[in-house]
Amino acid sequence: AKSKRPKEPGENKIKPVNKKVKPKTPKMKERESVDSSLKSQSILTQVMDKGNFQKLAATLSLAAGQSIELRCKGNNVTWNYPSYLDTFKDSRLSIKQLDRYSQLMLVNSTAADTGEYSCWLQLCNGNKCRKDETKTGSTYIFFTDKEELFVPTPSYFEIVYLNPDKPAVIPCRVTTPSAKVTLHREFPAEEIETDGTDIIYDAKKGFVFQHPTSDHKGIVYCKAESQGAPQISIKYHLLYVEVPKGPPSTTIAVSSSRAGLSDRVRVICTVLGEPDVDVNFRWQYPGQESGRPVITQNFWRLINRGIGHTTRISKSVLLVEDFEDINVGNYVCIAQNLQGETTVATKVELK
Repeated sequence: AKSKRPKEPGENKIKPVNKKVKPKTPKMKERESVDSSLKSQSILTQVMDKGNFQKLAATLSLAAGQSIELRCKGNNVTWNYPSYLDTFKDSRLSIKQLDRYSQLMLVNSTAADTGEYSCWLQLCNGNKCRKDETKTGSTYIFFTDKEELFVPTPSYFEIVYLNPDKPAVIPCRVTTPSAKVTLHREFPAEEIETDGTDIIYDAKKGFVFQHPTSDHKGIVYCKAESQGAPQISIKYHLLYVEVPKGPPSTTIAVSSSRAGLSDRVRVICTVLGEPDVDVNFRWQYPGQESGRPVITQNFWRLINRGIGHTTRISKSVLLVEDFEDINVGNYVCIAQNLQGETTVATKVELK
């Protein structure tokens, strides 16, 4: 120790400078960001036995038959849950808004109740309300059932539309997340390879085709295995669609542009569009303001246009049973979808 060189003046001052631990600042920020993400989940809890509460993870597995109580903090809470429970006005589900929280109760659960349960706080100013993005909660609950590996559906056959510009989902969801699920084509009989890139499987959604093509069309089904005999899902008919998106492509035609008194006149408004896009029709016609009676009928059907392309034909028919002078003039059809509306017209004169 005696052999150490003498310290230079001011040498000791270097160490305190080194002791200032600057890296702690980003660590604090990192912790704050983690806390803020947890905060958005913190309003949703599960009520356990003896009045204990548990914060919910992204997924939760319960045996079918169990009851569950969820609570969401706030005095103006909105819930979202599997639409199956709404469709049948299920009495097993009850929601109550109390002073400090909202309570969702589901008793005698079934495999069909599998799905996402979420809630959020509503911020209201008068009649206008918006979702508070910082105060939300969500969990996906699997209600496992050995007899029902697939989440039951109301039908035995579903149509899935394959659009080239967006992913398509074959919704064979499972009740047991650990189940092994494969996808099969009915004809020719073969298993469709799930490569994890173009075709992936998500237990919460089903099989996802990231880039659908006409080669994927046909009838398919899913097979699940989990500690027992394999189970088969319902069948899905995959239809390939290639129709430009936009306002309805509309045409109008009339049975006769010149009608005699007491004649029967039909005006037909036709729209070609995507299979899963609804079209609404409105009419303007002579005698409308005076209450002249006409009959209107709306209907649609799917047609195959070759090479696997499927289109929806929507029609509205306006019928004048007993043509009179007041019916002479322009017949206007307004067809509307989510992208906009198209107006077409035709004229009917008196013979």
